[in-house]
Amino acid sequence: MSWDLYPALDIRAGRVVRLRQGDYAQETRYDTDPLAQAMHYAEAGARWMHLVDLDAARAGGYTLIPLLRTIKAETGLAVQTGGGVRRETDLLRLIEAGADRVVVGSLAVQEPEQVAGWIARYGAGRITVALDTRRDASGRWQLPVHGWTQSEAGGRTLDTLAAAYAGIGLKHLLCTDIARDGMLAGPNLALYAHLRALAPTLAVQASGGVRDLADLRAVQACGCAGAVLGKALLDGRFDLTDALREAAVC
Repeated sequence: MSWDLYPALDIRAGRVVRLRQGDYAQETRYDTDPLAQAMHYAEAGARWMHLVDLDAARAGGYTLIPLLRTIKAETGLAVQTGGGVRRETDLLRLIEAGADRVVVGSLAVQEPEQVAGWIARYGAGRITVALDTRRDASGRWQLPVHGWTQSEAGGRTLDTLAAAYAGIGLKHLLCTDIARDGMLAGPNLALYAHLRALAPTLAVQASGGVRDLADLRAVQACGCAGAVLGKALLDGRFDLTDALREAAVC
């Protein structure tokens, strides 16, 4: 299984930001232009990037088409992107604009049959299902939706949906431990080991908590296919070139 790193840009109101545990009231803004940052990642040797429309994740209606087109035209990066993908027309708009993979989150939780149809029609290589999760008091991994601001009302859990998507041929699964997101507390290795045991055919992307190169080695060792890198890169805790070199030898 290939091992990829996904430097991430989360965009809110046109600016690069990071949230703490998905809380829109706890935002850190970065004084960097999104396109310039994407070009920096490409120059460092990245193959992929992860682009998120935070406004659309909460309200629907992906707004980053112009930025997506420009990144594709000027950087050569493969782009995995999402936020607010609620209808098939949203999916098709992103594919037409150059998205290599479209990330589907809330809809993948609330309407899994519809997303299964998309996977069948457009191919497992074009869609990344995001099952972002928070553990409840009983120990179950719940799946908040709409930018992690609402609870999923259908009773679906990470375990039930990950197994179901693996069963219909999903390839790429992005899983963020919300409690770790933006916290630089280390990735939840037990969560990813659990997912790999539950659905070994899925290429799992770890997200949330990566703080150093040792974390990358640990994520790879537990069987993940890649890792999303956000706050640690923006804060300069390690260099992307070093991270990519580390990934190449893992």
